[in-house]
Amino acid sequence: MKLKWNMRTEAKITIAIAGLFLLIAFGERKQSGTVCKDIVVDMENTNENHFLEEADILEIIDNSGQTIIGKNIEEINLRALENKLEMDRHISRAEIFGDVKGNLTVNVTLRRPIARLVRTDGPDAYVAEDGKVMETSEKYSARIILVSGDIVKKLINTGDLNALPEGLELMAMIEFVNKDKFWKAQVAQLDFNKSGKVFIYPQVTGQIVEFGLPENIEEKFRKLMIFYKEILPQMGWTKYDRVNIEYEGQVIAE
Repeated sequence: MKLKWNMRTEAKITIAIAGLFLLIAFGERKQSGTVCKDIVVDMENTNENHFLEEADILEIIDNSGQTIIGKNIEEINLRALENKLEMDRHISRAEIFGDVKGNLTVNVTLRRPIARLVRTDGPDAYVAEDGKVMETSEKYSARIILVSGDIVKKLINTGDLNALPEGLELMAMIEFVNKDKFWKAQVAQLDFNKSGKVFIYPQVTGQIVEFGLPENIEEKFRKLMIFYKEILPQMGWTKYDRVNIEYEGQVIAE
């Protein structure tokens, strides 16, 4: 009797497994024949910037050279669409997939700008948090630190700050500033001269800060903080026009 029960149980399990495979096979056949009825755009990081909107994403897809609406999802080259989207410098990642309802979902992650590259002989550009240089937009202007001077044109032409030693130094300095609440509010602009030395233009105090080369960053900002906390309150916030923190162990105010 026990053996008979086991055989019956095994038969039920076999039938259940077979049914499951049939459902999976049916689902795959159903999805493979699914016609794309709609494109759903899901954008990340839109709170940090508004360089692109849903209409811009749809326009890129529309100009991809592929027929999307009305075509079987399995016949759409999804990877080609993702590559097309990622060619836009404002987009760091694109992922596209279809479902059995006929929706083509487009997940897009936008790059976050951390600095604006300002130039007088051409259009400005933004630096993203991954070091990539991207175009500005008429739709949105980010309120972030400005970078100007002789270094800017080279950075824009390169397109990626990670590709240049001076670009990596600038990234390190910007990241240091942005991580500190006080410095992020105080540092308005970083200006580079031909020698690669940095001049800081602050938001509140009027002194131009002669920073020197973008190295020993933490130590130099520590000296600048001492100047703000201990010297300016005693001598007056408008007494000095310039403060030099370039040299080790020195703070020189003029």
